[in-house]
Amino acid sequence: MELSLSTYDSGDHTVLEVGGEVDVYTAPRLREKLVELVEQGSRHVVVDLSRVEFLDSTGLGVLVGALKRLRAVNGTFGLVCAHERLLKIFRITALDRVFSLYDSVAAATAADGDPKAPGSYGADADPKAPKA
Repeated sequence: MELSLSTYDSGDHTVLEVGGEVDVYTAPRLREKLVELVEQGSRHVVVDLSRVEFLDSTGLGVLVGALKRLRAVNGTFGLVCAHERLLKIFRITALDRVFSLYDSVAAATAADGDPKAPGSYGADADPKAPKA
């Protein structure tokens, strides 16, 4: 399976749509794209994982690296992850406590990095909020 990457702007956010499989073979392309976005001045990045079919530890490492890179420049980094199969990976690895996870791009851009905003899934989100 190939990896597809496309970007668009939504207000002051840059949205990176990712599709396919993010694994040891394709993760370097994702890393390069995320580094490029930050180097080009993007400070509020949302990665839409809605079309991702597989995500391994290498891909998770790339996402952690992007989060660190954006925090270093006072930016925000959100993940759109509405599928239970991917949410399960974030929960098992406890990365749901690290990332701001949202159910849609609209929720992620409206939250502007607030992990407790409506549509959030992370461990810092409202514990009474429904889980996907």
